[in-house]
Amino acid sequence: MTETEANPGRGRRRADAERNIAALLDAASAEFVRAGVDVPVRDVAARAGVGVATIYRHFPTRADLVVAVYRHQIDALAHLGPDLLAAGGTPSAALATWIDGFVDFLVTKHGLAGALRSTDPGFEALHRLFVSRLVPVCGELLAAARAAGEIGDALGAYELMRSIGNLCIGAESDERYDARAAVAVLLAGLRADG
Repeated sequence: MTETEANPGRGRRRADAERNIAALLDAASAEFVRAGVDVPVRDVAARAGVGVATIYRHFPTRADLVVAVYRHQIDALAHLGPDLLAAGGTPSAALATWIDGFVDFLVTKHGLAGALRSTDPGFEALHRLFVSRLVPVCGELLAAARAAGEIGDALGAYELMRSIGNLCIGAESDERYDARAAVAVLLAGLRADG
């Protein structure tokens, strides 16, 4: 007899706890995009509908929370690409939607370096995770858009993601800078008819 068979309520409680943590990480991600990783924890708690103590019980330090959000966003983006392609829209629309999520992710990623101090060995491990999980997804989206004749061969997945990252850096220090507008120009340049 498995532990779940012996105690069926335990599996349900564990699934509920995982959903609650995912909701908390979604709320933290949205707050980080809105106000940066230094947003007050009470704002994250309010958006998540939990108490501040709940956040600290799961994530004792801000760095723990930021790293968890970063990993959560990587997972979400890794699953989003194939989901968008399967949804039946055009591959270039799927790519554009995925890149929009990637831009949100980059806002949190830039704050991660400060939260962890970029010399922390955990930062390098997270960067490797980012590259290994997301470059193939971006490559899949690009390949589908190319196969449909919607974009040209100007950039590979890594180069495109790096270019988007560079375009997003300006938003950190200048609130007048519109990273999404700059990224839209880059994407327009990828079009096969452009």
